Amino acid sequence: MFTRSLTIATCIFALALGAGTARAQAPHLGRPISQADLAEWDINILPDGTNLPPGSGKAADGAKIFAEKCALCHGDNGRGGRAARLAGGPAKASLDGGKTIANYWPYATTLFDFIRRAMPFNQPRSLTDHEVYSLVAYLLAENKLIGESDEINATTLPKVRMPNRDNFVVWFPDLM
Repeated sequence: MFTRSLTIATCIFALALGAGTARAQAPHLGRPISQADLAEWDINILPDGTNLPPGSGKAADGAKIFAEKCALCHGDNGRGGRAARLAGGPAKASLDGGKTIANYWPYATTLFDFIRRAMPFNQPRSLTDHEVYSLVAYLLAENKLIGESDEINATTLPKVRMPNRDNFVVWFPDLM
């Protein structure tokens, strides 16, 4: 009986000692993230324009950028290609693929956020802020939401009222 108790006690002691040793020799993978590291990925843009970067763009500049970097997927003038149609389309969004910027998107700032974060598809986050502002100006002008000569920047973009804005349910109104 004593031998059995001694064996169990020895095993528990060995396991405890081994666990402490294993913990002390952990691989120490990664490193703590600094605020500078985090800032590089903290690029969200809120509907009210919070976090929009400095810069500006016009539709004429955006047309050139679109032809070079976007038309291959989205078609000429954003009228449709292999990727989603961005301009034109029905006045009201439908489930059969009729969603465009003008008839579906609730906020113009979301357009900036999406382009900046995810486009072009083969090189996300490769566009400068000026290019993104210019593309947003071009797409808004193609959808007749701003004038051809209007400048889009951190002040003017949140003021663009999207036609479908009031057709969304706000889940967290206190955050708006």
